[in-house]
Amino acid sequence: MVKKFLYRFTLKTGKKYINVYPDFNLMEPTALILSLVSIANMGVLGILIIIFGKMYAKTRAQLPMGLIVVSVMLFLHNAIGSLAYFSMDEIFSHDIFPYMLGVGIAELVGLLAFLKITLD
Repeated sequence: MVKKFLYRFTLKTGKKYINVYPDFNLMEPTALILSLVSIANMGVLGILIIIFGKMYAKTRAQLPMGLIVVSVMLFLHNAIGSLAYFSMDEIFSHDIFPYMLGVGIAELVGLLAFLKITLD
C-alpha cells in the first residue's frame, strides 16, 4: 500500500521519494548505533510516562503532569530522530554522527539515572 502511494506520488509530482524502509546492510555503523540508542531512549521514556501517569492518577498533582509533558516531548524527539537516521542516512554528514552518538548516549545515561531515582 505504501509503495503504491509513493509510486502514484512520484508519477503525479515527478519528484523522487526517499526510501522509508531501513536497509541495515547499507547503513553506516554509527547511524545504526545512533538509531538503536534513540530507540532505547524511547523505551526508557515510555516507562517513565507510564510511571508518571500512575502518579498523576493517584495524586492529581501538577508535578507528574509536567513530567509527563516533558517525557512525551523527549519521546517525540527520539522517535523523529530515529526515523530520520533510518530513512535519511544518505543526507546526513557522517562526520557528525560520533558527536550525535555522544549526545544520545549522555541522554540515555541521564534517563536511566532519572528512572532509577523515580523507582526508589
